[in-house]
Amino acid sequence: MSPSFQIRPIEPRDDAAMAAIIREVMPEFGADGPGFAIHDKEVDGMSQAYAREDTAYYVVIMDGEVAGGAGIAPLVNAPEDVCELRKMYFLPKARGIGAGAAMMRCCLEAARRLGFKRCYLETLTGMDSAQTLYRRHGFEPLDHAMGGTGHFGCDRYFIRDL
Repeated sequence: MSPSFQIRPIEPRDDAAMAAIIREVMPEFGADGPGFAIHDKEVDGMSQAYAREDTAYYVVIMDGEVAGGAGIAPLVNAPEDVCELRKMYFLPKARGIGAGAAMMRCCLEAARRLGFKRCYLETLTGMDSAQTLYRRHGFEPLDHAMGGTGHFGCDRYFIRDL
């Protein structure tokens, strides 16, 4: 029997746990230097950063604790119908149990509900399982970055129609 999990919208009480997860997982993949999301100001206040009407952020709960998260927000400096899948990180215990696929469905549905027509994401060489998940959910590789995320450390880009 695989471990059970729940997905729910982020709450202020989840901020410290989600910041810790981001700071633990990103270095695991070499994404801790300049140009990576680990340094974004929103990391320490995710619930507030995703409280706007045009955003959504969700957390994975396992055994009563936050084990990962992901969100949707408008892509900065891009057409207004393009959103970005942002800060999708999971602790090892939440990987390989279907939480990523469930989270992806949740985020893409939120993007549609918010009126976006396309969803963009940036990632990194070496995050192979994540890229497999993205492709499985209809994301196609791009040969260039879009928008203005500030994540110049990323070297893989994907987009999909919603």
